[in-house]
Amino acid sequence: MSKDVISTSKAPAAIGPYSQAIRWGQVLFVSGQIPIDPATGQIVAGDIETQTERVLKNLAAILEAAGSSLSQVLKTTVYLKDLEEFVRMNEVYARFFGEQPPARATVQVARLPRDVRVQIEVIAGA
Repeated sequence: MSKDVISTSKAPAAIGPYSQAIRWGQVLFVSGQIPIDPATGQIVAGDIETQTERVLKNLAAILEAAGSSLSQVLKTTVYLKDLEEFVRMNEVYARFFGEQPPARATVQVARLPRDVRVQIEVIAGA
């Protein structure tokens, strides 16, 4: 198997030495996304709902570029700045994943890149 780099301008460019996603065989490993608007390169200001929606749209764009979709996501890891916002994040998250949501871990972290409220990474089928 070969390692294929996935990249799209419909999601924020990597802000460090990493790829938006890597395909290994039939599995996609999508780097953690933060609420950056790919059109402006700026952090989307707002509450946890607004930031979560932007993150999930970014993830969807990367998955689409790889020929996959949110329906093919097997596992997510959600990093929250404040677990008090879990319920509100979860309401938005549920809209994107529907009836068969992926496995998930959610953790509170001391700090996230650019001081955002949420970051999500995924593993998906290709």
